[in-house]
Amino acid sequence: MSDLVGLADVQAARELLAGVTRTTPMEPSRPLTAALGGPVWLKCEHLQRAGSYKVRGAYVRIARLSAAERARGVVAASAGNHAQGVALAAGLLGIDATVFMPAGAPLPKVAATKGYGARIELVGSTVDESLVAAQDFAERTGAVFIHPFDHSDVIAGQGTVALEILEQCPEVRTIVTGVGGGGLVSGIAVVARALRPDVRVIGVQAAGAAAYPPSLIAGEPVRLPEFATIADGIAVGRPGEITFAHVRELVDDMVTVSEEDISRALLMLLERGKQVVEPAGAVGVAALLAGVVEVGSPVVAVLSGGNIDPLLMLRVIEHGLAAAGRYLRMTVRCSDRPGQLASLLREIAEHRGNVVDVEHQRANPHLRLGEVEVALSVETRGAEHSDKLISALRASGYQVGIAAGE
Repeated sequence: MSDLVGLADVQAARELLAGVTRTTPMEPSRPLTAALGGPVWLKCEHLQRAGSYKVRGAYVRIARLSAAERARGVVAASAGNHAQGVALAAGLLGIDATVFMPAGAPLPKVAATKGYGARIELVGSTVDESLVAAQDFAERTGAVFIHPFDHSDVIAGQGTVALEILEQCPEVRTIVTGVGGGGLVSGIAVVARALRPDVRVIGVQAAGAAAYPPSLIAGEPVRLPEFATIADGIAVGRPGEITFAHVRELVDDMVTVSEEDISRALLMLLERGKQVVEPAGAVGVAALLAGVVEVGSPVVAVLSGGNIDPLLMLRVIEHGLAAAGRYLRMTVRCSDRPGQLASLLREIAEHRGNVVDVEHQRANPHLRLGEVEVALSVETRGAEHSDKLISALRASGYQVGIAAGE
């Protein structure tokens, strides 16, 4: 326990960040409050400078470099948020920065990182591969490697989020936050254990990139053989040594959420909360909506980042609508005669379904002679409405198939 970051470290980090980062707002969530039966607040770190909490830890780490280290410049690896945090912090401190990013990193994050003055190197397909390249660059050039999560200064900087939470919501009983490498949840847990040991700290990982559950079972960091998730900001294949020690000792629970859970959360935040949040920033809300964790209210869910690719947002919205039963993909087989398509569309309209697109197929080898298949995407008012629409079409003699995942 003596090797862990302490409250004094976080308080010192806060002094260092004065005038650099902003105290992000805390917003109430009516939908979540209604769902959980108690107050739920959203800590809006997606409104932080550079679009996420990452600038806190990055600035603390870089600001504490010696003059000789600053002269050599810094290097980092990130899918986007840490990249922007490092680039912004280095620019504020007048230090050269090189950032390695996965080749598939969202273009807005790449552009923003360049905009803060960093040099970009696109290497590998995952953050882990970019990390290896960045560490090799540090060894070759002497640049100081700024780890995205596994450093005590970074953890201390991220812990300042919790100091704000306890001041803004002193009655809080549960704090829920997303987890990739574990820097944020580690810093939050340090503060909570020191100032409010009754507060439960819960980490949330995307099921497709959940390295902490097997690591906690094994008692040491375990590398996932493969991982993939829309939440690229927390797609980390192995916990850090330092962060794992903090999570094991201080965090109360670690849960996972599915891609559908994340999509639903993003859609709810956009529609009901008017909050534009990236997938990694919404996993805490996803856990609350999915009911995968028991919480005492008031609850604070950290919206850790808002740097979402607009193209990804379009796909996620569609996926979220489908997951919520509001976007129905189906195929309908019917006879190939004049007016049949018009009759089908008319019946869908009579049941208040909104047809988004239609594809008329006659060449499918599985169709009988004189039969046609129509693929449709239909907006509905929810799962119950979708079921009623499908039942009505089948009752009218149509052969209805539902697309995979519906």
